[in-house]
Amino acid sequence: MMASFDATSIRGVISFGVAGGLDPSLKAGDVVIATEVVAGERRWASEVSLSDELLRSAGLGRQRVVRGGLVGVEAVVAARDSKAALRSETGAAAVDMESHIAADYAAAARLPFAALRVISDPANRSLPQVVSTAIKPNGDVDLRKVLRGLARHPTSIRSLVTTGIDFNRALRSLRGCRGFMLDAVLGGGGLVAEL
Repeated sequence: MMASFDATSIRGVISFGVAGGLDPSLKAGDVVIATEVVAGERRWASEVSLSDELLRSAGLGRQRVVRGGLVGVEAVVAARDSKAALRSETGAAAVDMESHIAADYAAAARLPFAALRVISDPANRSLPQVVSTAIKPNGDVDLRKVLRGLARHPTSIRSLVTTGIDFNRALRSLRGCRGFMLDAVLGGGGLVAEL
């Protein structure tokens, strides 16, 4: 998706979406404005002025907004222990699978970068196995795999419901931020948002 943009026609790149919590103080629906993105040995700093613009406008609703680092990964980090280890290793507040790609694009195009991510699964909770195996490479959920997983492991229904509640809370928070993004930032002059 990023390769199709003409970097000369935009003034910055914003990674926008959900993330897994690494900081145990963050709850589903809390907003993280990235200070940096780390992936492996690579590190990208967020543009301060762009991040400040997001920070000033992101807390439009009742959601909590914090600054913190993001870790970019290639696969879902589902287990509570894995989240804790990643937090200990990096100090990051949250983990996602897209921001490092957007940050790398921005750096290559010499554009400012920022990220706004909403916590969808808190650090203190593992994702149910059925969820982590049902997430497609593009982030969508394969409903057939979820239903097959539930048929095999019906006791996972409770944790799946809790995960669904957290995810819906995150989506509500994200929608409030998305309204700001569309109205204020995109309407005001050519930022790319990863939706």
